[in-house]
Amino acid sequence: MSNISTQQAVSFAWRHYYEMTKPKVVLLIAFTALVGMLLSRDGLVPLQPLLFGLLGISLAAASGAVINHVIDQRIDAMMDRTSWRPIPSGHMDTPHAITFALLLGGISMLLLYFLVNPLTALLTFFALIGYAVIYTLYLKRNTPQNIVWGGLAGAAPPLLGWCAVTGEVTMEPFLLLLIIFVWTPPHFWPLAIHRRDDYAKADVPMLPVTHGIDFTKQQVLIYAIMLLAVSLLPFAIQMSGYLYLIGAFVLGCVFVYHAVKLLQSEGRDHAMKTFAFSILYLSLLFTLLLADHYLSLFLASGSTV
Repeated sequence: MSNISTQQAVSFAWRHYYEMTKPKVVLLIAFTALVGMLLSRDGLVPLQPLLFGLLGISLAAASGAVINHVIDQRIDAMMDRTSWRPIPSGHMDTPHAITFALLLGGISMLLLYFLVNPLTALLTFFALIGYAVIYTLYLKRNTPQNIVWGGLAGAAPPLLGWCAVTGEVTMEPFLLLLIIFVWTPPHFWPLAIHRRDDYAKADVPMLPVTHGIDFTKQQVLIYAIMLLAVSLLPFAIQMSGYLYLIGAFVLGCVFVYHAVKLLQSEGRDHAMKTFAFSILYLSLLFTLLLADHYLSLFLASGSTV
């Protein structure tokens, strides 16, 4: 009986460690990093930077998520959305969480520096500090534009993936970063609208708290229109072809439609539908980038036969 109890306790503990890494967020980060890697080459991507680059970037993102849990534990305890998290719920203590975050971050940096390239390690470190420290510790608590400027660190994964394979940073991965940077506010603000009371109770100056729900809805629409324009830039520089152009335009129009519906809705109606579509939007947009890339390679190889 005692052995069964011990096994259950170990399993329970590891589940809390896993939850602190925000696995769904890390999965999306890893996917956009993978797209950056695959787009960086016309041929096969070398296996070593592909595997260790993806692992290192993912571990760094997980480390940042755990640090976020540590720093935000007081805020998390006050919000219904986050009160269940391991630290505020009492299932995890701060010293163990900090040790776990440092372990993840340390392994990430070692993998990237020695098995990928030093530039990727450096840029990943800056992204980690940008999210875990600058955004979480300062921006989130001091400005309603927190998610705008804090989103820069979260937009880095495709650039990091590109750099992991090529060892350099060019215009193309910067455009991928720009797309996610502009996507982040209209992605997050609908959730902030839905959870406005939570943020107000925790005294976090999110835009719906400081400027009101109606103003935030207007900003979501403005950013959705900006995103539609920015998403077409890969075609403008001939990084992508017509498949991506058509798909990006349709997806952008649907995002604008949801933003308009949100603006016209009463109170917080349609906020979570807009939030849910924003996640689908980014996943489909980056899938389109890959599909267009490989279709172009296939057509080019067919024309040379």
